Order: sequence, then structure tokens, then C-alpha cells
Amino acid sequence: MDLLIENVGHSYGSVEVLRDVSLEIPRGEIVCLVGPSGCGKSTLLRFLGGLEQPSAGRVWLVGDPPADSLNPLTFVFQHFALLPWRTVEGNVRLVLEDHRLGHRETEEIVADVLARTRLSDFRKALPRQLSGGMKQRVAIARALAVRPAVMLLDEPLSALDSQTRELLLDDLVGLWTRQPFTAVYVTHNLAEAVRLGHRIVVLSRRPGRIRAVVSIDTPLAERRLGDPLLDARQQELWELMRDEAMAADRELIGG
Repeated sequence: MDLLIENVGHSYGSVEVLRDVSLEIPRGEIVCLVGPSGCGKSTLLRFLGGLEQPSAGRVWLVGDPPADSLNPLTFVFQHFALLPWRTVEGNVRLVLEDHRLGHRETEEIVADVLARTRLSDFRKALPRQLSGGMKQRVAIARALAVRPAVMLLDEPLSALDSQTRELLLDDLVGLWTRQPFTAVYVTHNLAEAVRLGHRIVVLSRRPGRIRAVVSIDTPLAERRLGDPLLDARQQELWELMRDEAMAADRELIGG
């Protein structure tokens, strides 16, 4: 499935958040959204997931989801939202309980996503026994369990320390390399964006508009810390954002 965004604009009362945003996200591509604080990145993601409707324009899916997809769209958030009384496998199984699946199929799906996210040895653990990185792995496994056509990730690694973040970036790259998926990934972290994004969409400060779209052709599996090309792309992104980020910061402080 492809995602299409056409002339999207939105206001909350008198505050205009987004203006005339148009973008096509083809199947199998990871698109990262970056921009100054308050520019509407997460708002746009909610429109893509159908949690809210824009004031202007439209968002729609083109094409059919995979035949085995249980949910066309699924979210992964910064906060893990795990049920503390459920084990790792119980939290993953939760999203399958409203679907008419047999016991055997459910268990096969749970076992598969736990293996893909390297959690098989922790299936009986409770969330309180897990590190932050492992909790986010559970959240990713839960999202994968419904076999989504599109994953929507809203700053999923921002609450984690730098070493854990690097490990999870490797995990996401590995997941995509083994079985490509479509994703929209919101982040403030430009290093994350150049590590994961096939394209990086730079939004202006509020009202958010598309300032630039930066493509990175290096295959995900070949991207490494310290790569001069990625460092140059990261610097390019920062130069696009710096002045507006400073202006947005002054606006937020002034408010």
C-alpha cells in the first residue's frame, strides 16, 4: 500500500499547525519526518493513522494491504504502553485477541515476532523485569504481530539512552532488511533520520510546510556510524533546520 498526502492543512483554533503538505510514500520505503519543535510532525502522523482528521486536504491509502495483514496501519509510540500484569508474550498476544484466529495461528504469530525481535528467551518476563530497550522491542513486536501494511513510529527511541538507541536502530534495520515494510518515522534526532530514512522530509516551523526532501541512496544495511556521506547528510539537514529551530525555540520559551 502507498500513502498519499494531498494539500493537508490543520489548525487548532487560531493556531495554524500545518499548511499545504503534499507527499507520496511508496510501499517499502521508510520516510522520516524532522523539523523544529511544534511544526506538526506528530499531528501529521495522527492524520496518517486516522486518529484525527485534517482541517483541509486529505490522506488516503492506495492499493490493497498484504493478504495476511490484520491491521493496515499500526503505531509505535515513545511510551511503551505495556500492560504491567501481562508477560512479554501476553502483551504481544493482546493485539490478536479481537481477530478471529485459531490458537495455533496466534501462537505461531507470537513466536515469529518474538524471534524477529530477539525476545524469545524473555517471553515469560513481566515488563517490570525489562530494560527500556527491551520494553520498546516488545512494543515493536506487538506492532509487527498484526502484519501491518504501514508502521507509524512517533519518536519511539527518544526516551532511551544512546547505546540502547543504537542497538534498536540496528534491530529496525535488520527487520526491514529481512522483510521490507513501509514506515513513517517521526524524530527530533537527525542521526536516527539518516540511519533509517530512505527519504527525510524537513518541515518548517509552525505552520509546518515541506521545506525539503533529502534522499539517501546508501542501503540501510550498509549505513554505519561515522560514515562521511551520512555525516554530510546530517549536516545538510541541520543547516536546513538551524535558523527555524532557533526561532521556534524562542517562540516556545516566549509562550
